[in-house]
Amino acid sequence: MATPSFAAGAYASIQGMGAGNLLRKPIASSGAESGSTDFSALIGKALEATADAGRKADTQSASVAMGRADVVDVVTAVAESEAAIETLVAVRDRVIAAYEEIMRMPV
Repeated sequence: MATPSFAAGAYASIQGMGAGNLLRKPIASSGAESGSTDFSALIGKALEATADAGRKADTQSASVAMGRADVVDVVTAVAESEAAIETLVAVRDRVIAAYEEIMRMPV
């Protein structure tokens, strides 16, 4: 089981990935695909949601340190952040596996 310090370290690592820079990149969409979502937009939203969960955990931790919040709220926020990071890592692993499979295909 992960500790709060592990989750905080994972959050710090996610911040270094530059999620904000990915979201600022303009996404081109064609008129023929109206209603469909671009994969890069989905990944960008997932990165932003993961970063938001980490920020919420940080805010809750600071609130507990100042005596303004309950420890249960911090544990909940850290658990949500951990789940978001684990999900993001699982998706990354699947994307890498798919890429490797495509690269093994004969041309």
